[in-house]
Amino acid sequence: MPIKIPDLLPATAILESENIFVMTEYRAMHQDIRPLNVLILNLMPTKIVTETQILRKLSNTPIQVQVELLRTASYQSQHTDEDHLASFYTTFDQVRDRRYDGMIITGAPVENLDFSEVDYWPELCDIMTWSRTHVHSTLHICWGAQAGLYFHHGVQKYTLPQKLFGVYEHRVLKPSSPLFRGYDDMFYAPHSRYTEVRESDIRSVPGLELIAASSEAGVYAVKTEDSRQFFVLGHPEYDPDTLAREYRRDVDKGLEIAVPAHYFPQDDPNLVPIVRWRSAGQLLYTNWLNYYVYQTTPYDLSHM
Repeated sequence: MPIKIPDLLPATAILESENIFVMTEYRAMHQDIRPLNVLILNLMPTKIVTETQILRKLSNTPIQVQVELLRTASYQSQHTDEDHLASFYTTFDQVRDRRYDGMIITGAPVENLDFSEVDYWPELCDIMTWSRTHVHSTLHICWGAQAGLYFHHGVQKYTLPQKLFGVYEHRVLKPSSPLFRGYDDMFYAPHSRYTEVRESDIRSVPGLELIAASSEAGVYAVKTEDSRQFFVLGHPEYDPDTLAREYRRDVDKGLEIAVPAHYFPQDDPNLVPIVRWRSAGQLLYTNWLNYYVYQTTPYDLSHM
């Protein structure tokens, strides 16, 4: 089944060119089924890149998904055209009275700031509070996961000695979890962050389950026992060249940045990166959407 997105969204043409099943609003209007309503709070500065990456993952399921894009009103993006935001994004005031089957909260390049120092932190807190009662299941990614763990469960983040940057091997700690259905025992995932949450802190919080981790990258996936909240500390949606572009961006800025670990052959940035996370990343989004949203959300969202 397809993903349903606005006809003129830039991601539409990109996804169609990749032979991904995308349904326009016009076509979807003529189908008599209820799509899943998924809200994406996009906190990344490069919004079109991030929305395309996530839509690509949500599209490869047997479920029709109606996606809405949400941005913060308390912070104005400096890297996305205002016309794009006005055309395709909504604000919290416009959706606060609505309910959703699923929600995704992305990462943001603000992990070196204390949460309270982030310009839109009060608004994000309001949205996360609202998600407890108006969203069936919420998936938090990277900094969004750190923010969610801190806000909902009091889990602190810690500054790393150097940026965790590369593609790392992980192990599934709970093989029975439907989130990892179809996974190998070991899998790969990209990380790009300066901070971490710690396994000991996760395990000390009643109601949280650590379900995947890495000996190098640490905590990867955490969920609540009721499966209403998921926290993924990496970037399973990253494109093959995302880490390469981040690396070259920082080099061009004159920043001290290591070559992404386990990414380029022989750690040579002149070579084409090896993609080892695509299938696992796809499964994570597909399994979350299927097992924790579609299979359990009420048909009438007012009964949530």
